[in-house]
Formats: sequence, C-alpha cells, structure tokens
Amino acid sequence: MNKFAVAGATGRLGRHVVDVLTERECEVVPMSRATGVDIVTGDGLAEALTGVGVIIDVASWHASDQKAATEFFRTSARTLHEEGRRAGVTRIAAASIIGVDNATTGFLAAKKDHEEFLTSGPLPVRLLRAAQFHEFVVQLLDWRRDGVAYVPAMPTQLVACRAVAEELVDLATAPAAPGPSIPEIAGPRREIMAEAARLVGARLGIKVADADAAGVPDGDIAARGGFLPGPHAKLAGPTFRDWLETQP
Repeated sequence: MNKFAVAGATGRLGRHVVDVLTERECEVVPMSRATGVDIVTGDGLAEALTGVGVIIDVASWHASDQKAATEFFRTSARTLHEEGRRAGVTRIAAASIIGVDNATTGFLAAKKDHEEFLTSGPLPVRLLRAAQFHEFVVQLLDWRRDGVAYVPAMPTQLVACRAVAEELVDLATAPAAPGPSIPEIAGPRREIMAEAARLVGARLGIKVADADAAGVPDGDIAARGGFLPGPHAKLAGPTFRDWLETQP
C-alpha cells in the first residue's frame, strides 16, 4: 500500500498531497490531464493505477455551476471506482467540505452529491471534510465589479491547504477506518470571510466591500454558521493572518 495515485494532483490541494506523500517516502502517481490521465473519460487511468494501493481523490470542478459540477463528480467517482477495482486498489480517500450535508444549491450541493457517488461505489471510501482554504480567499478577489471585490461577511474557519493535505494522507494511510462520523479539519480560529479578504486586498491594492450573503448559494445557512466545523473537528494552524505573511 506504499503506492498512491492522486487524482487532481496539479490542483490547489493536490500539489500539497503529492508533496506530503513524497516527503513520507511513498511512491506517488500524480493524475491529472496535465500528466495524461483523465478521470472522466478514463484515458490513461488503467496504466496510472498499475500497482496502486490507494487512490486519493482531490480533483475538483473548475466552476460553480451545480449541474456541470454534479456531472463531473458523478462520472469521475464511477470511473475511479471501476478502474480502481480492476487494478486491485484497496480504498479511496477523498476531500470534501465542512457543511455539505446542509447544502441545497450551487457547488456545495454538487459536492454533497459527490460524497454519495463515492460512498455508493464498490471500493471502501474514507472522507475528510475541510473548511474553506486560506487560498480560496485570494481567489475571491478575482471576481470584481467596477474594481471592487464584494465578499460575503460570513463566518468561516479558514484552514491551510498543507494542513488538510497532511490530515488527508494520515486518513488514507491509517490501518483502521474512522468511526461512523466523517472527520473534519479547520483552522485554529473563527474568521469573517470579508475581513480576511480585506487583508489580502490591502496587499494587492484591491478594495473589498461586504456582499449581501443572500446573493450567495445557501448564504443564509452560511450566515448562521452552517458551514462551520463541529465540536470534534481537528483544528490546525496557521491562522489566516500568519499564513498570509508567508506568501510572496
């Protein structure tokens, strides 16, 4: 089981998962379209999974459209299960998002369906739900109107991708499966998304204003803390401010 295939290996989280596995002296097969492996069509997948014991799935859809994201997750989950079973893979470990069980629309609802697609397949699946990444805040500033980035002033508990990658690898390699509940990982403190975005905006010269949560998918649920970690979540640093100070 010392050989791992990482789906979405060139993505925001996937790069860290590959780094963690490499540092732990595991054999890693990075899987993405950039490496010639397509987990939707299956192109290159059988070859990539030769001798692999565990698949770590951190592949994601590139846009927020619920229908397109749901179709991507449905197809990729089916393909990973089918090809993984043929290759003798023992399990799949995958990253999800804290609060998806509360989601009713948008990308989070698609991710909720993704959990169901994965867990209904033939291979055993271990899920880890994570809070929104520190890196996600930087992405929010790309969406501007008249030069202003509008970011919801909703509570969150931002976490570093690296911390999530370490926890996901721990979960993937643990000899025993977790209990009936899905483990969670979040950052060390509560944040307000818009306030975190203003810290980034101050460095980049971008004005950030509070957005009405009503305009965000399931914004009312988020405003009430529906996407915050539960009492048993693992909390891992650094804080958003500390992480930002390390970024170029």
